[in-house]
Amino acid sequence: MASRSASRTLARVAASAARSSLAARTMGAAPRFAARASAVSSIQQTRGIKTLNFGGSLEKVYERSDWPKQKVLDYFKDDTIAVLGYGPQGHGQGLNLRDNGLNVIVGVRKDGRSWKKAVAEGWVPGKNLFTIEEAADKGSIVLNLLSDAAQRDLWPTIKPFITPGKTLYFSHGFAITYKEQTHVEAPAGVDVVLCAPKGSGTTLRTLFLEGKGLNSSIAVFQDVSGKAHERVQALGVAIGSGYLYETTFAKEVYSDLYGERGVLMGAINGLFRAQYDVLRAQGHSPSEAFNETVEEATQSLYPLIGAKGMDWMYANCSVTAQRGALDWHQKFYDASLPVFKDLYESVKNGTESQRALDKNSQPDYRESLEVELEEIRQAEIWRAGETVRSLRPENNKK
Repeated sequence: MASRSASRTLARVAASAARSSLAARTMGAAPRFAARASAVSSIQQTRGIKTLNFGGSLEKVYERSDWPKQKVLDYFKDDTIAVLGYGPQGHGQGLNLRDNGLNVIVGVRKDGRSWKKAVAEGWVPGKNLFTIEEAADKGSIVLNLLSDAAQRDLWPTIKPFITPGKTLYFSHGFAITYKEQTHVEAPAGVDVVLCAPKGSGTTLRTLFLEGKGLNSSIAVFQDVSGKAHERVQALGVAIGSGYLYETTFAKEVYSDLYGERGVLMGAINGLFRAQYDVLRAQGHSPSEAFNETVEEATQSLYPLIGAKGMDWMYANCSVTAQRGALDWHQKFYDASLPVFKDLYESVKNGTESQRALDKNSQPDYRESLEVELEEIRQAEIWRAGETVRSLRPENNKK
């Protein structure tokens, strides 16, 4: 097994990461912050805005220590932060902002599914839960975290409330970048900013509760006040980001759509299926095919890459695995590069965004999506995976 020697180091890596994570905790769940503030204060003094070398290119990054909790609270003491939408990002960012002690309200369709979910999670109608129009009107900083299609459809409703002096915030560059398709344009007299967590809102919330954080990109599209850049830094820390790096609205959405269709979701599913199907065609059992395709990757090797890098993972695998990976990775690169080039062009020219908008606008989209998801769910590889996961020791405790 390729990961046999690598897996022996995984526990040491995890333990080291757990110890070092304490140094990065500046803003987390509110009850945790006060107890830990003094413990990390000396570390905070050595961290901050800095220019770092990313593979030979210098980039500026912003960390939590640039915006300690009290500084954030003071900065937003006169603001009402309105979160529009209570999907994954609205839910995660809204709860994190609330737990960090900021004045936050949520705007969703009254009595809809999101409204009921918000009530169940402690948002109170008439106090900090309102309709979308009411929240947009009340907010001095408006976080437009509706789905991409909803941002297009509801913009005529929201726009009248985005008045001069306010800040309009996005977590996706989609609506502004593809304005010919969404008809969302930056209103005059307002700051328009972006903070995009590099992961789902659900993960953002989970890591926040653990005292950790997702990294996020930030951008300023329109700076009327002259303070848009510092404001989006503060917001990025307040929603629970780990560190912040700069981008543009266009680059954020291009990289996001490209990554989701590529190695983050689309490509990896295709590679998993292809390898699994060849193994099955050659007579390997479903359990063996799944273990050698998915289980070993997600449970042993990918965590090592995340903790130490690809080179470290290669160096800590068996000689046979090292040689095979080094000899074959270029072939996979050469085969996939044309596909990735086509994918990026499809994102950049608006084909992918238009397809997403068209699909999401269909009245039966949820039903047709469920058909597609059920097809994946019933594929042998993922049914085999369900059994394999049930056999993990942590899932088999009595």
